[in-house]
Amino acid sequence: MKVIYTPTVTEYLIFFDFDETYYPHECLPEQLNMVYELEQYLQLLARNHQVKIAWVTGSSVQQIQAKMKIAGMTQLPHFIASNLGTEMWEIKSDGHWVTVPSWTEIIKVSGFSRRDVEDLISELKSTYNIVLHEQTQFGQSGYKMNYYYYPVSAARTPYDLNVIRHLAANHGIGININICNPKAGDPEHAYDVDFIPTGTGKKAAVQFLMDYCQVLPSKTWAFGDSGNDIEMLRMVAHGYLLQNATAEAKSYHNNVAPYPYAEGILHVCRNFFGE
Repeated sequence: MKVIYTPTVTEYLIFFDFDETYYPHECLPEQLNMVYELEQYLQLLARNHQVKIAWVTGSSVQQIQAKMKIAGMTQLPHFIASNLGTEMWEIKSDGHWVTVPSWTEIIKVSGFSRRDVEDLISELKSTYNIVLHEQTQFGQSGYKMNYYYYPVSAARTPYDLNVIRHLAANHGIGININICNPKAGDPEHAYDVDFIPTGTGKKAAVQFLMDYCQVLPSKTWAFGDSGNDIEMLRMVAHGYLLQNATAEAKSYHNNVAPYPYAEGILHVCRNFFGE
């Protein structure tokens, strides 16, 4: 795999969610043709407009690599904030992946502990009768612990989710909760509940990379498809959901591209950059 051309000065930053935004899980031929077109277009933007690209995703590095192979994708971005922004990778022009030390330090000082999360899960069950189910099919990463919440009733769900958020805050643990997207491999009628270090996550990753690359907020774009992308979209000057976004996401964010997946990304970017 090759890295998108790396400009010496960064003028613009474009952030992409990966699953169901940059990468279509169905991998239909027409979808993949648009992905390949997008890969070549981003090369042009990097060379002609000093654009750098970042994927900000809940997927792990291993999952990203496997999906790229399935899709026949050949272009790596300049940055990958994997596992819901709990890992930060810079992809050098020679293809080497390196961690970003200042991001690693953020995680160290957060005090994140898997034992603390396990204690929280136990407290939810024993005190509040709230059961979270471990997402074993995707595995657990070092700094992100994934669970599903299955609603018991429409009346109880908001209460349960508020309790989960409250306890996480009391334990000093970061949290992401959003309605699952079955197209990305999740069960229907469930919620993703992800516990992460404080100071990490998609929003924090975007802010960090804006500072790291010294890019003006007015020169930032982001694209996503689900509820866990909303904070990222609101962090940038130009945040777009794609047409294939979930109903939950569209209820929170009105700026929606007229087309799905890579086609929607290309439409938005060409309206601004041309090429």
